[in-house]
Amino acid sequence: VQLQASGGGSVQSGDSLRLSCAASGRTFSRYSAGWFRQAPGKGREFVASISSDGARTSYADSVKGRFTVSRDNAKNTMLLLMNSLKAEDTAVYYCAQARYPTGTYNRTYNYQHWGRGTQVTVSS
Repeated sequence: VQLQASGGGSVQSGDSLRLSCAASGRTFSRYSAGWFRQAPGKGREFVASISSDGARTSYADSVKGRFTVSRDNAKNTMLLLMNSLKAEDTAVYYCAQARYPTGTYNRTYNYQHWGRGTQVTVSS
C-alpha cells in the first residue's frame, strides 16, 4: 500500500483546507485509517481516525468541532476537512493505514503504512 497526502497550503487564520489521502492497492478500504501531524521540533501528533466502513470517527481534542474526517472506499481515498484553522494547526500532515479493520486509533504504533506528508501553514 502506498499513501499520498495532498491539499496542503498556506492560508490565513480562520480559513479552511481539505486534505486528501490517495491509496494504491486494494486493501486500504478494509482497514481503519487516520491523520497525524508534526510541527517543527515536536513529535507526531494524532489528529483524526476513521474505521474501515466510515461509521466510527475520533478526533484529538484540539481539532474536535473544527475538523472532519471521511472516506470514499470506492475511490480509495480519505479526506480531512479543516475549518477555522489556527496558527497552531501549522504542521506537516500525514495519512496512515491502521493495522486493524474496526475501531479508531490515536497511537502511531497502531498504523502500518504511512504516506508522505503535506505542509499546512496557517498565518495569524
